[in-house]
Amino acid sequence: QVQLVESGGGLVQPGGSLRLSCAASGFTFSVYAMSWYRQAPGKERELVAAISSTGGTTNYADSMKGRFTISRDNAKNTVYLQMNSLKPEDTAVYYCRAQGIFKNYWGQGTQVTVSS
Repeated sequence: QVQLVESGGGLVQPGGSLRLSCAASGFTFSVYAMSWYRQAPGKERELVAAISSTGGTTNYADSMKGRFTISRDNAKNTVYLQMNSLKPEDTAVYYCRAQGIFKNYWGQGTQVTVSS
């Protein structure tokens, strides 16, 4: 069955870095655009970054530009989110999403907490 499994979350100090991974299985990963979303307590889920199926196009939310980098390895069926210069307001559950023409899939999320 379809699975998206995020990993790499945790507790980090302000200014620190984390690299999230999302391992996909059960569908043809290489034809799906992928994205990362996040949801903080009491807030709506928001788009963090997106990457095209080939990896040739990326997009970022304004507040993440210059700090976060999305990438993918289609040979490993994995999408990554490198997060640098983390701030307390980056604290949230981070989800990966596979976006197809007719279907979308979500992972279960990984918690990122930025705190001293």
